[in-house]
Amino acid sequence: MSTATKRLAVGTTKGLFLGSHNGDGWHWSAPAFPMTRVAAVAFDERRDPVRLLVGGMHEHWGPIVASSDDLGATWTEDEQAALRFPSDSGAAVAQIWQLTPGPVDRPDEVWAGVEPAALFRSTDGGLTFDLVEGLWRHPHRESWHPGFGGLCLHTVLPHPDDADDVLVGISTGGVYRTQDGGTTWAPSNRGIEARFYPDRYPEFGQCVHKLVRLPDDPSTLLLQNHGGVFGSSDAGATWEPRAVGLPADFGFGLAASSSATYLFPLVADAMRLPPDGRARVFASTDAGRTWQSRSSGLPERDFYSLVLRDALATDGRDGVYFGTRSGEVWASDDGADSWEQVAAHLPDVLCVRAFVQ
Repeated sequence: MSTATKRLAVGTTKGLFLGSHNGDGWHWSAPAFPMTRVAAVAFDERRDPVRLLVGGMHEHWGPIVASSDDLGATWTEDEQAALRFPSDSGAAVAQIWQLTPGPVDRPDEVWAGVEPAALFRSTDGGLTFDLVEGLWRHPHRESWHPGFGGLCLHTVLPHPDDADDVLVGISTGGVYRTQDGGTTWAPSNRGIEARFYPDRYPEFGQCVHKLVRLPDDPSTLLLQNHGGVFGSSDAGATWEPRAVGLPADFGFGLAASSSATYLFPLVADAMRLPPDGRARVFASTDAGRTWQSRSSGLPERDFYSLVLRDALATDGRDGVYFGTRSGEVWASDDGADSWEQVAAHLPDVLCVRAFVQ
């Protein structure tokens, strides 16, 4: 009887680490792309074999996008820099924050979010990319300002049933939506609070930390903002606070599966530490309306690390995973009911992605 293999891709400040588990414990690779800041990873499960995509920034060579069709045994990389701004834009990629496969009916479409806040699209499976001019030339752009982590487009959410409908999260621009494949964009922030502005509910300018779409209900979204946790039941047209049961409403890590949504809270923007020095993942099974701690096996005291916006992930089944800035990786195979540490002593973890083969 065959055993499913769990696979993890962990992007860090010093390269990519690949983990696998097929019933006899976790096994880890040596770092790929060593000394490269890997903040974007994706398993493209629309393809057979699955394609692994990696976006990174090397201090000397600059941005890279690489792909592997054999789960990291070999890599393909465009020597001319697959992802770059047009020469007349006056801009250069400072960080690749996100790589997101498009919907199933567009098997060659891949989206990339970068710093300075911009969106790119690939139509060849992530080998080359073109700038989405409609968002880059948006009149709001000149009013977007960098957050603590930079002016970054960090989340891309294509609608699974409508390839022309895409939401993006920008820090600090807020949520923007296109319904015509990227030609035009409109802010989608009604009800999201921006506590740092005199007008606490502006049209745009919110510092969105992470945005997820519920797999079984594409019109339902959850958002971790600089000033709270918010949910939308109408595809982002309106938002409302959804933080009941959380010890704090600040944080970065947010991920969704078909059974629950998961969040790793921090005390506040000026105190980016876990509440009470405890590592806790909170889960919601009602689209964020209530949250419960699911932290059995996690450190209950003297834990002062944190989880970044893409370092919390699910595998589409019952697997939940997160990595910390102190180089630990934790895994649960029962929907976060219990946890085990599966890696330690890695560089700062920037992103985690998982799938089951």
